[in-house]
Amino acid sequence: MDDMNLAAALDPDATVAARVLQLPATLELFLAQVQRRAFRAAEFSLGNADDALDAVQDAMLRLHQHYRQQPAAEWAPLFWGILRRRITDLQRRRKVRSIVVGWLSAPGAEGEEAPVWEPADPLADPAREVANRAAYADLGRALRALPRRQREAFMLRVLEGLDVSDTARAMGCSDGSVKTHLSRAMEALRKQLEDWK
Repeated sequence: MDDMNLAAALDPDATVAARVLQLPATLELFLAQVQRRAFRAAEFSLGNADDALDAVQDAMLRLHQHYRQQPAAEWAPLFWGILRRRITDLQRRRKVRSIVVGWLSAPGAEGEEAPVWEPADPLADPAREVANRAAYADLGRALRALPRRQREAFMLRVLEGLDVSDTARAMGCSDGSVKTHLSRAMEALRKQLEDWK
């Protein structure tokens, strides 16, 4: 029996403590561990891989610039909060851009061209629409397959954008439990969605 199994047999709380102590040693390791999940969450929210990549890169850069001196235990809530705000900013800009484009492309003089930066019609490509619906259906199936607590943590943290303490209050558990449930949910979703591709 190795030392970890012996410690778990003698003291079950030691395994929990060992898991808590498995925080990444550097911010770079943390970012490497979280980048794939963050990209997928951003892509799910934004519906565009390029925008999702921009949001994740910006969140990583801001975390590194402003919070690299924070303890490793605080990196995850800080990163996800930054990413959530960046996604919200991109969604707002998209909405404002579409309103402005609508005003600028209102009926006017004959022969006027629409601005070059006009956003593409998302329904113009039927193949993309079908792929988006299939991806959404896959995500829905994957979410339904998660245990209830993991699904709650994912929905509250990722889809609703609540912070860890608000999520913990809503779920009636500790902040650490929220992080554990969310981490396990993200890993399970990643595995399930990759298997279905």
